[in-house]
Amino acid sequence: MPEQHDPEAPAVGSWSQGDGSAMDLAWLADWRRRVGALYAEVRAMAASDPAIALAHWRAQRELLYREHPQSPVPPGSRATFEARHFGHDPSLRFEVALEPAPPPAPGAFALELPNSGSDNPSFSRVGRIAIPFAGGARSLSVFWMAGYAGGLFIPFRDATNGVETYGAGRYLVDSAKSADLGGDPATGTLIIDFNFAFQPSCAFDPRWACPLAPPENRLEIPIRAGERLDD
Repeated sequence: MPEQHDPEAPAVGSWSQGDGSAMDLAWLADWRRRVGALYAEVRAMAASDPAIALAHWRAQRELLYREHPQSPVPPGSRATFEARHFGHDPSLRFEVALEPAPPPAPGAFALELPNSGSDNPSFSRVGRIAIPFAGGARSLSVFWMAGYAGGLFIPFRDATNGVETYGAGRYLVDSAKSADLGGDPATGTLIIDFNFAFQPSCAFDPRWACPLAPPENRLEIPIRAGERLDD
């Protein structure tokens, strides 16, 4: 697999060909440090006030997108970049149980999720979560990224895709790149907050290659929370 750069890096599980220079890699490392620190701050803030945590997340991500050399936004568009979001919906924050996935068939190959680029990183399906939406529960598969840094990965699609949000969906969790709102490993729960859903880097620039949500993670309802396209 060619050298891969990530945006959260801003968007979970996304890659681009960098120039491979020492400076390029130093900025990539800096991006990862900043994103990791941001999510640590968000988890701490959200324990007492999720709305303040969300406002901090939005402001700091927009700053990174606008100013950082590893931003997924094309350089010519960074100075005027403004992030777009749906309004905060407190009802779309959940702490859910991570249920085990069925065991793979003997000899089964690693799972490859749809991808916006030519690379197809492998994943394994490690569990399911049931989201208790007001209109009825829906389930999403939880994946583990093989190789690279590893980590939980939860992409999803919904009825806003292609109109209000990026057509190929958004991401909820990518713990390999620190995009993780936490949970309780002792009880096997994850915190899922759709207000923090973000668009993959390929939504900003096609040079990024992004794993996409498979059919099992496509919700037929609109999720009007998190990052969106321009108004």
